[in-house]
Amino acid sequence: MSSFKLKVLLTGAAAVGKTSLVQRFIKNRFQANYKLTVGVDILTKDVEFRQGEIATLSIWDIGGQQRFEFIRSTFYKGAAGTLLVFDLTREQTYTEIRKWLTEIRQFAGDIPFVLIGNKADLMEDVGVVIDRDEARAFAESEGSIYIETSAKTGINVDDAFTELTRRIIDSRT
Repeated sequence: MSSFKLKVLLTGAAAVGKTSLVQRFIKNRFQANYKLTVGVDILTKDVEFRQGEIATLSIWDIGGQQRFEFIRSTFYKGAAGTLLVFDLTREQTYTEIRKWLTEIRQFAGDIPFVLIGNKADLMEDVGVVIDRDEARAFAESEGSIYIETSAKTGINVDDAFTELTRRIIDSRT
């Protein structure tokens, strides 16, 4: 049975739900209270990305605050892939996606990523604030895909990590 050890990043603007996504993925829980990630948190989980194929993900949950920008670059080193996350209820977090992608490629190279629109559970209350077709088209133009998740309900969270893992492995073979 093949086993891979992969460093994956969670990137995107502050308060888009990166920590909530990783908590949901690893511990299957959701905490409503917001806690700022200072620098980076690292968590590990095994993922079965194909029948009988396991990868150990070292997930680096990187603080999105502007003031961490100068230390962030050091966290990108050796990353195999990233979930690039924005908040479906805050358009600004989506418009910043290109800036994040540039930063990622500058420090980690052209690694596989999956574009994540998080907080899908809030869309009913807030309405649609970003053009989801545009998000899908952008992801595809960059050789990726777009997935909408909710850390609160758990929808598509496992899929997001599994899909990223699969893309990383496929890019290497």
